[in-house]
Amino acid sequence: MIELVRIRDLDITDNSGRRAFVSAASGLVRVGARIHVIADDELHLASFDLGNLGPGRLLRLFEGELPRAGPDRKKYKPDLEALCLLPPMAGACHGALLAIGSGSRPNRRRGALIPLEADGSAAQSNVVDIAPLFSPFADEFEEINVEGAVVAGDDLLLFQRGSGSDPDNAIVAYPLAAALEAITLPDGKALEPRIRHIDLGAIGNAPLSFTDAATGPGFGIVFSAVCEDTTNAYDDGPLRAAAIGLLGMDGNLLRIETIEPPVKVEGIDARLDGDLIRLTMVTDADDPTVPASLYSTAIKA
Repeated sequence: MIELVRIRDLDITDNSGRRAFVSAASGLVRVGARIHVIADDELHLASFDLGNLGPGRLLRLFEGELPRAGPDRKKYKPDLEALCLLPPMAGACHGALLAIGSGSRPNRRRGALIPLEADGSAAQSNVVDIAPLFSPFADEFEEINVEGAVVAGDDLLLFQRGSGSDPDNAIVAYPLAAALEAITLPDGKALEPRIRHIDLGAIGNAPLSFTDAATGPGFGIVFSAVCEDTTNAYDDGPLRAAAIGLLGMDGNLLRIETIEPPVKVEGIDARLDGDLIRLTMVTDADDPTVPASLYSTAIKA
């Protein structure tokens, strides 16, 4: 069992009268001493300094406003589920963040390309159509439900989460350059996915499913997973268990362990430190009145 250490709640500075914290955190990228967080029911990126416990700052990603709560908010939210760090490119000489919707509904196929400043901060964002990332593998699964994304070498890896009647987890790989062209150019070429199906096992009768992933020099792919009692990619369900695991770069499952406390980790960052992989994670409480939390732990490389 892997023990987590709670660092803080994800409270934010906000003067609009809305709740002053991120609740449904769903993706995490660490850049130096900054962490950037997306939430599946927000239109903003939240950024925090690891060096202090002060409130985070918001950067708007999409125009408009969401209903305050309830089924309408769930219906209209962009459902951002994956956040990854991109290398330097034209228009983003210090790299960029790519925020990706789950794809589980047509309105959840938007994304945001967010150039980074030299200090790792984010000050602007561009909306991108990420449907070209989903359509090439739409027929492979009952429902699209992308929960994580990482850049591994020259590839962009998307992590498809199994659920309910279709518990099939998979990694979908595209050449990174082609994927970026597909979502930023009007005449981008159709993508050809490479798909690797992954069996994460089950706890009791509930299968484990991807919630996020991270990679870096010196180790394979670290992932977070949960057992959630739901039959589809739209509805949440009671959390039965949560785990962290390690895949080889070939997709082979090397190990997986449950975590304590059994919180719903939805965003994970990993970096090598000697013979340890140090992890930073954010959670989704599945309750809009409860702030998301930031946790840390370490596992053997």
